[in-house]
Amino acid sequence: MTKAPITIASFLLFCSTFLLPVSAAPSAAALHRAPKAAGVPIITDATRRAMYLAAFEQNAALTYVQANLIATGLPLTVFREALLGYYSLQRQGAVSADKQVLTVIDFSRSSRTKRLWVIDLQRQHLLFNTLVAHGKNTGEEFAEKFSNVEGSEMSSLGFYRTGRTYQGKHGLSLKLHGLDPSYNTNAHDRSIVVHGAEYVSEAFVQQHGRLGRSQGCPALPTNLSSEIIKVIKGGSAIYIHGPANAGYNSDWLQLDGALLGFARSKGMPVS
Repeated sequence: MTKAPITIASFLLFCSTFLLPVSAAPSAAALHRAPKAAGVPIITDATRRAMYLAAFEQNAALTYVQANLIATGLPLTVFREALLGYYSLQRQGAVSADKQVLTVIDFSRSSRTKRLWVIDLQRQHLLFNTLVAHGKNTGEEFAEKFSNVEGSEMSSLGFYRTGRTYQGKHGLSLKLHGLDPSYNTNAHDRSIVVHGAEYVSEAFVQQHGRLGRSQGCPALPTNLSSEIIKVIKGGSAIYIHGPANAGYNSDWLQLDGALLGFARSKGMPVS
């Protein structure tokens, strides 16, 4: 029953590999002349790189299908970006290897839609899919503007590591540590946290035509916030994706770094 969907997803992921920018997926010839950028590794063994890439794409396709992410509206390209960052972060030890849970937020979608996903990568299972708010100065129904500046009351794009929990004015809340320089590294100082809020609900959407907005925090429905926070706390990865015109560009999305992190996590030989 699952052969056809897996084949289709594998094909789409395979095609997406060759649609990556040249800087993310260098040619075989370029591998031997491109200098190694600071902090961004280059795999010079073309055979080994091809092996890592094939295994990564197969794993990504299988996870996408098994977790039934297409039915929830998570774009394949966004999921793949999140995985690239996740394995790059793992390679650097920036997120916990013991927390194989990935949270994806797609702020290119309407706030009326369920645009947050929590995925168990080990079991290839979708744990949560729900509403999430963006900052009040980021936009109305759609998120349009983003900032890393204190007092902006805007959302910030990029990759985060979850921290510790605390009891705040919104109940159980979760501190976040931004990992993308110039995009979200002020998150901790700005008190950008995961918390529940009454304005994140289907009832609010029905009354106002859009979701309520936060002061920059990815706020969740109150009936799910504590449960989600308990699952993702303590070093897991969050990826907040934005619209194409947001201009987000991160070293965490470099393909070779992600492939090395993936290979290491799967016990493949890494020299």
